[in-house]
Amino acid sequence: MDVEILSRIQFAFTIAFHYIYPPLSIGLGLIMVIMESLYLKTGNKEYELLAKFWTRIFALTFGIGVATGIVMEFEFGTNWATYSRYVGDVFGSALAAEGIFAFALESGFLGVLLFGWNRVKPWVHWVATMGVFLGSMFSAVWIVIANSWQQTPAGFHVVGEGMEARAEITDFWEMVFNPSSMDRLIHTWQGAFLAGAFLVLSVHAYYLRKGRFVEISKKAFRIALVVATIFSLSQLVSGHSSANGVAENQPAKLAAFEGHFEASAPGDMYLFGWVDKESQQVWGIKIPGGLSFLLDYRFDTPVTGLNAFAERDRPSQINAVFQFYHIMISIGMFLIALTLFACYKWYRGDLFETKWLLWVFSFSVILPQVANQVGWYAAEMGRQPWVVYGLLRTSDALSKSVTENQVLFSLIMFFFIYTLLLLLFLYLLNKKIKHGPYDEEEDNDLPFQREVAQSFSNPK
Repeated sequence: MDVEILSRIQFAFTIAFHYIYPPLSIGLGLIMVIMESLYLKTGNKEYELLAKFWTRIFALTFGIGVATGIVMEFEFGTNWATYSRYVGDVFGSALAAEGIFAFALESGFLGVLLFGWNRVKPWVHWVATMGVFLGSMFSAVWIVIANSWQQTPAGFHVVGEGMEARAEITDFWEMVFNPSSMDRLIHTWQGAFLAGAFLVLSVHAYYLRKGRFVEISKKAFRIALVVATIFSLSQLVSGHSSANGVAENQPAKLAAFEGHFEASAPGDMYLFGWVDKESQQVWGIKIPGGLSFLLDYRFDTPVTGLNAFAERDRPSQINAVFQFYHIMISIGMFLIALTLFACYKWYRGDLFETKWLLWVFSFSVILPQVANQVGWYAAEMGRQPWVVYGLLRTSDALSKSVTENQVLFSLIMFFFIYTLLLLLFLYLLNKKIKHGPYDEEEDNDLPFQREVAQSFSNPK
């Protein structure tokens, strides 16, 4: 493999691993805010215990997320020097804004969040929790804006020529509100909320199945179920808006999403399938004219296809883009069905007696993570062969002095280090989940432990 392919694999690997954790931090932040708000409103100590428990898990995801995110900033310079020079003024301003408006806010309140229990007033701790949550959301804002600018560049001009060309910002706010940034930001936020909500659902469904921490788990499950239902449904709205934006600004990507080859013809929507690039056919089950209807509410509206673009200007891995996109859609629809059915069972009053449903929720934690990952794969691979759409090709963005062996060695090194980090994360996460929401000094208040203590102190 050449330097370009290895560098793309390395960056995809590192960012995919990193992206496990920020969505969890954002989603858990929302859940923590809700739990603390309920504690302040009701005075019920169980909500405080839940907030403390999920704060400990939040700290774990936040720490590993920060550590794994630093690596990518160095990769811009080592593997993608031409890209860094071209987008440095644009990308640098967004990263600077993240540091000023997001990371400073997040880290400033983090100490109070983690160590302020019983040291500050409850409302002060709630403010700290809200500050950390907003900081994590603002961090996503600037990262998504920077990436969206690569998808739909705006508010800039190019100075210099050839290898010395670079983009300079002419209108900061036009760069921020580029044509795709808001749709993609909302969609990303919603995916993060789902990741956090389904982690909470998974853990407390496990407790309910095992008969542990039953009453407190019912409260947490209901909170997370409301969040999961709202944002799984709202994904439909933001996803539809994003698709319309892609059709307008990146028609080659949309054509790859659905394997649509004809230059100008009504587009079909596939439920699933397999793209044969050579014969320009898709084998699968489709809704004829469905893509046209999605975009224009008419089944006969022509949609720009891949054949409208030169071979070198369209994604090369069309089937991969197609599959990733449809996996994301399939998971999204399953999550909607799952959460709505759970709400129906809640309304019926037998939600927590439906053991098979709790079993499904126990293992559903992986689904939002997979959807988030494949959604990014589809978006990034669908942008190819451009690293900045229509302006800078990926093949031209590489560092000129990096060799295949250097990239391969670093990729192998990252693989082993990140594998160890993942194992460490899973070990610590499992340890915290098995311990449960109660601290050691609070464990003595559990009813079953009081009964055991009484049986020893008053033997029959």
